[in-house]
Amino acid sequence: MSDVLTRPSPIDLPAPLHLPPGPQVRVGISGWTYEPWRGTFYPAGLPHRAELAYASRWVASVEINGTFYGLQHPKDFQSWRELTPPDFRFSVKGSRYITHFRRLEDVRVPVANFLASGVLALGDKLGPLLWQLPPWFRYDAERIETFLGLLPRDQATAALVGTEHDTRVEGRSFLDVVGALPLRHAMEVRHPSFAEPAFIEQLRRHNVALVVADAAGRWPTLEDVTADFVYARLHGDQELYASGYSDAALDRWAARFAAWRSGSEPDDARRVSSVPPAPAPAGRDLYVYFDNDAKVHAPFDAAAMAARLGVSRETRERPGTQVAR
Repeated sequence: MSDVLTRPSPIDLPAPLHLPPGPQVRVGISGWTYEPWRGTFYPAGLPHRAELAYASRWVASVEINGTFYGLQHPKDFQSWRELTPPDFRFSVKGSRYITHFRRLEDVRVPVANFLASGVLALGDKLGPLLWQLPPWFRYDAERIETFLGLLPRDQATAALVGTEHDTRVEGRSFLDVVGALPLRHAMEVRHPSFAEPAFIEQLRRHNVALVVADAAGRWPTLEDVTADFVYARLHGDQELYASGYSDAALDRWAARFAAWRSGSEPDDARRVSSVPPAPAPAGRDLYVYFDNDAKVHAPFDAAAMAARLGVSRETRERPGTQVAR
């Protein structure tokens, strides 16, 4: 891929993306508030408060990362919901207090705090919840099973779980959900001990997606399909968080995503389990996030991938200013 890329013309807001019918294919970015993106991806002079609205016309989904570092407020989620188009979706990263500090042990109340903190204010724009485990966390079947059993499968149940919150969100919670919208979960693991068939079986039994992670060889890439959707995070294939994806690399990943989307899997899928995934003749929803943000590759790689998967839009093809990266 050339080191020269095209950024969008400095228009206020592109038209919203409308996804075609069939399995949902959402190609997006991990986070949207990055200083190096200003004047490169974001047009020069774009107010910071307008960055999410701008990004949400460029990609179909974003991961909310701030929730990993601390409990947010309902007003934040409500604002993010209002700033984005009707068919936009957010993935929300689970609290590191749960995954890294507590390492999934005795986390019933922390999970309740997280769910009550405003996540549910996203309503029908709430996509999967992402639970990222630290690289030093070894596979513990009992702890994983207990945690998976805590996870609610719809928003009404999530609100019920949220009522068990403690004083950390007292007076600033949101549990006013309408209906039992489905709630999905994905788990990203980073220790090689998770390359264990028993772990794959656990995820399948709970319909939790195993994150397909590409991380420049730093962490294992496991491609077992364990849920009715596929969740992938592309962190950079040469340099973690920094390198862009070449055209050839994007083509290779697009072929894999197309196979999963169709309900099958790549012929050379890097599976842990010898048991293939259950057939999905209607196809599978697909969530793909580019996390190679450090050198402003993520939004452009996301647009290139969306085009390969047939979910781009006309405004992505507009010529713009050439900028070096």
